[in-house]
Amino acid sequence: MIKGQNYEKKGSLLYLCVNFMKECSNKVSESVFSALLETLLGGESPGREGWRMLLSGLDESQAARVRDAASAVVRDRFGGGVYVRGLIEISSYCRNNCYYCGLRRSNRHASRYRLTTDDVLGCCREGARLGFGTFVLQGGEDEEQDDDWMEATVRAIHAEFPAQAITLSVGERSREAYRRFREAGADRYLLRHETRNDAHYACLHPAEMSGAHRRDCLRALKELGYQVGAGMMVGSPGQTVDHLLDDIAFLEELRPEMIGMGPFVPAAHTPFARHAAGSVDLTLRLIALMRLRFPDALIPATTALATLDGRGREAGLRAGANVVMPNLSPAAVRGQYSIYDGKASWGSEAAEGLRLLEQELNRMGCHIAYGRGDYPGRDGGPK
Repeated sequence: MIKGQNYEKKGSLLYLCVNFMKECSNKVSESVFSALLETLLGGESPGREGWRMLLSGLDESQAARVRDAASAVVRDRFGGGVYVRGLIEISSYCRNNCYYCGLRRSNRHASRYRLTTDDVLGCCREGARLGFGTFVLQGGEDEEQDDDWMEATVRAIHAEFPAQAITLSVGERSREAYRRFREAGADRYLLRHETRNDAHYACLHPAEMSGAHRRDCLRALKELGYQVGAGMMVGSPGQTVDHLLDDIAFLEELRPEMIGMGPFVPAAHTPFARHAAGSVDLTLRLIALMRLRFPDALIPATTALATLDGRGREAGLRAGANVVMPNLSPAAVRGQYSIYDGKASWGSEAAEGLRLLEQELNRMGCHIAYGRGDYPGRDGGPK
């Protein structure tokens, strides 16, 4: 067995093994599987064809061993602590018309609302009372909540809660806007790249949107010192294994501090309303593999997992996730942030359900970690 072998190096023993396997069978032999796993545990990439085998060639026993390895890595890095973030959904208005999203501007059936700065501060006060160390502001690209509004709101949160981290997930903005938000007190920024493949991106978005521009936003955020989150939908319409391989290659290039992956969930009154949901099992596989490749990453067990599978969040945590984001939005509007159908936002998915969440985690041998939960070695840094 050759530790750290890149599977794309022609002439190497493992290159020949992988290609022999591709010709003979879709399944990965035990020897090749063990070498792939050792490569990941050694801190190296298995290369595109190695990733292909790990995504589509494992049997159930091998997939379980990948999840077990990821679970061991996350416990080694983070103990039994699971970071909680207070999620505040600030607006259901959006200027964009993404084909998969229930908030798309053409959806006349969507319920619309937007929070004021005072509303947001009220949510933060409740979150601070409950012990949250991070507030996440997430919303559609609402033109009323422009750069000035966002900067002022971030500054107000930071002034009242200087010990808490502020994470933004408010879409594509200019580099100058990102700089202003950072200087006002924002620490992290979530912006899923959705798909690295430009042709696939065009299948999911109207022509005025660009995957290249979205990736440029992510690079700008990194340069400005944010802890950055990228990621993709799993099982989105038209997605292939090769698209996921492109996604992994992009993540290896960008090296984000946070990686968000959730299964595609169809939304009513969208072009993809009747498309099948993404695979929970493949999502768990990706969570585990990204944990092995990026052992220090902050990886959420997403609401989409919990929406498709009543035990999806627990499964995500067992597969290597280490973040959950209970909903801290006002109860009166929580059901209106309908990015997809049946979104889980109550019970242990809600901020008020922290006791239920703690009980769930305790049964897994875990506990809530109430701190800021920064990427190891990062505490937000200078603004």
